[in-house]
Amino acid sequence: MLMRTDPFRELDRFAQQVLGTATPGTWSKPAAMPMDAYRAGNEFVVCFDLPGVDPSAIEVDIERNVLTVKAERRPLPGGDDVQMQVTERPLGVFSRQLFLGDTLDTDHISADYSAGVLTVRIPVAEKAKPRRIEIAGTREDRKEIQA
Repeated sequence: MLMRTDPFRELDRFAQQVLGTATPGTWSKPAAMPMDAYRAGNEFVVCFDLPGVDPSAIEVDIERNVLTVKAERRPLPGGDDVQMQVTERPLGVFSRQLFLGDTLDTDHISADYSAGVLTVRIPVAEKAKPRRIEIAGTREDRKEIQA
């Protein structure tokens, strides 16, 4: 139902740490956004970790069957007298794309953001839900069954 993209994401994250290229402006690829995805009843739920991101800096788009989540963590406001002592939290744009299966209802996606976690809910399409099929037969077959 859901497919993850970019199999080299962990390799990129490792390279950023080793080469020290994780500072803003020196790495052109958007930083990774950890996620969990699971099915709960008749919907798929995807949770993205976005701590410290303002809700107005989050975009969720769907085009065809591709769900795109973009978020931007901006630097803390400060004046000329602020000197950073430690900067370990990555700043900049974070992006993630998921390819959704045809069995999901992309017209009724919902999203909410709470405690630094963006939760996207995607219902299973009616056509993909299990349903019972009635068996039809000829009139003679029906009479034999009733007798």
